[in-house]
Parts: sequence; structure tokens; C-alpha cells
Amino acid sequence: MMSKFFKENFILLGIVLGVIVGGVIGSILPGLGVKLGFLGELFLNALKMIVLPLIVVSITLSIIQLGSARNFGSVGMKTIFYYTITTAVAVFIGIVVVLTINPGEGGGAFAGALPENVRAKEGFSFIDLLLSLFPPNIISAANEFKILPLVVASVLFGAAFSKLGGEGRVIEELFSAVNKAIMKIVQWIIYFAPIGIMGLISYRIGIAGGGEAVADLVLQLGKYSISVVAGLLIHGLIVLPVILFVFTRRNPFIYVSQLSKALLTAFGTASSSATLPITMKCTEEDAGVSPKITRFVLPMGATVNMDGTALYEAVAVIFIAQSYGIALSPTELIAVFLTATLAAIGAAGIPEAGLITMVLVLQAVGLPIEGIGLILAIDWFLDRFRTTVNVWGDAVGSAVIEKWEGGGEGEQTLTQFQAQVG
Repeated sequence: MMSKFFKENFILLGIVLGVIVGGVIGSILPGLGVKLGFLGELFLNALKMIVLPLIVVSITLSIIQLGSARNFGSVGMKTIFYYTITTAVAVFIGIVVVLTINPGEGGGAFAGALPENVRAKEGFSFIDLLLSLFPPNIISAANEFKILPLVVASVLFGAAFSKLGGEGRVIEELFSAVNKAIMKIVQWIIYFAPIGIMGLISYRIGIAGGGEAVADLVLQLGKYSISVVAGLLIHGLIVLPVILFVFTRRNPFIYVSQLSKALLTAFGTASSSATLPITMKCTEEDAGVSPKITRFVLPMGATVNMDGTALYEAVAVIFIAQSYGIALSPTELIAVFLTATLAAIGAAGIPEAGLITMVLVLQAVGLPIEGIGLILAIDWFLDRFRTTVNVWGDAVGSAVIEKWEGGGEGEQTLTQFQAQVG
């Protein structure tokens, strides 16, 4: 019995072990942890290598298989509606939590240098965001890992292919074969996940100075860290599971176990886009969600559904205001709510992208972007938590959209789960 369990879960157990070993090495032997960073970079590069073709192929194939504009419109509108609502709920939770804890009172002493990629976004607007959806050179956009334009292009090509009749079916067969090849490569990459995640964790802790340095950072920015993590836990462990069970009748405990490899990978990589191949594999093969739905909903979610990032941005902006001794008015809080919800849509699914889109939120309420320096010391650590919530939100969304489209059997209900364990 035990041997069967280890055989079926050896990758998952390996990832857990990789997180633990990476944490221990980075804390006790930070020099070695930094040297092992190349293993994490190799793993992350392998995932990023496959992400762009995966997004293009999966979304295009999904749109072709959805067929009519009516079917695509139905799935697309439901997906956007779901992601907008859950993101707004996450932002609201973040605002309530940060106003309750007030982490910025007496703060402002931990400012760091502002990264150049963040400073370059000063003056960035929503018009710039809209223009970025249609770049003059899609190849250049792909080279710069700009995912949102690729999503738009894939949707347009998929819709066009679906109108070609017999010629469109040839394209569908080609993309189906390519999709199968991509998922096979993803399987090979997953085998390397435990080692890669160990390298990422050990490097990140090692470069921070080891366990004592991380502990000091958490203590220095303790109330802020607690505010972010508390908000993420409320959204990830209460709101999303309730949504999953109410709308799909799936048991959240079983569903999260089916997504465990993806969630642990999200924590290790701090990138929802890099985690996308594993998220798709877990959602389709382990959780049994329709590939026709996941191929559209998950890549879209990895691009626009950033529940954790939106919540974090709301907490961080209000924390920065409190640290500067600035009291935000109800109108400004509403501006934070609306801007954080919308800005999260433009956050690329890459590590610390939330720092860049936070510029929009800060500018909306007239706060200096230099305030971002207050949270840099601990951002890499909190980024892992919010990325995990982002991926979990995407996975829940795929199950919900499938049910709304009349699919899914909701087989993992609470009653059946109790019967299995009882």
C-alpha cells in the first residue's frame, strides 16, 4: 500500500523535499545555496521555453474547438466575469485586512533602492496598457516575454481558423498533435522539478544572507508580511474553496491535492506563467477538467487573473501611505480598489511583476513610486505566496467555467469524499 502511494506521488513528494532541502541549505550554507542557483535557473528556463508555444497552441486550439463565435463568446465572457469578480473580492479583502492591522504605523525605515524597471514605468497609463495588446511586432513581443499580446493574437487566429471549414480542421489536427508533444515535454520537465525548486529556494534564501537574514527581514516588516499573508490565506483557503464547492460541488480538499504539484511549483518559481504547463497538466489529467476549457481559461488566467497580486498591491499601497503618514480618504480607497483590480490584469505572470503594475495604483492616489522601496526587502518572499494564490485561483476558475458551460460531473463531492475515507 505504501509503495503504491510513493509510486503515485513521488514527484509531489520530491517537490516537497526540494522545498525543505532548499530552505535548509540556503539557511545554513548560504554560499552553497547561491552556487546551486543554476539548477533553479535551468528549471525556470525550461518552463519558460515551453510557455510561449503552450499559450499560442492551447488558446488557438481551444478557440478552434469551441467553434462558433457564440460558444467562444460564452466561455470568454464567463471567464472574464469570473476573474473580474474574484480579483475584486481579493482586493476588498486586502483593503479590509491592511486597515485593520495598520502595518505602516511608525514605518518607513526600511526603504531600498528603486529598481530601474520599476522607475521606467513612471507615467505608465492604462492607455499604454491597451496599446500593448496590439504590438507592431508580435515576434518582438514574444522575445520580450509579453504574454498578453500573444493571448490576443492567439484568440484572433483561433477565431479565424474556426471559420475556414475543411482547411480549419487540418489546422486543428496539426495543433492537436503539437499540443500533445508540448505536454510530453512538460512531463519531462516535471521530473526535474524537485531539483529545480531546491535550487530556486536555496539561491533565494542564500542570496538574502541565510536564515538569520530572512528572519530579520520578516521581523522588520512583520506587520506588513502578516497583513499580506493573512489576506492571501483568507482568499485562498476560504473564499476560493467556497466558490469551488458552491458552483461545482467538487470537494476542495481533493481538488487542492490534485493541483498540489502546480501549487508547490508556483511557490518555488514565483511565476504563474512558468507554472502554467504544470497547472494545465494537473487540471486536465489529475482533476479531470475538460481540456477544451482549460486550454482557454488557464492561459487566460495566467495572464489576467492575478487575485494574489491584486490583493498584495492593495495592501502594499495602503502600507506605503501609512508609512509616509498619509491618511487615504474613502474616495482614494475606492481608487485603490478599482485601480488594483484593473492593474492586476496587466501584471505579467513573471516574478515580481506586481512591483511594476503597482506604479499605476500609486499614481492613482498621488503617492510617490519611491514608496515601493519600503517593501523590496521582503517582496521576493511574499511573491511566492501571492503567486500560489494566483495559480490556485486559475485552477478554481477552470472548474467553475466548465460547470457553467454544462460540463463537469462534480464527481469529487464532500459526501463521496467522506465515503472514500470512511
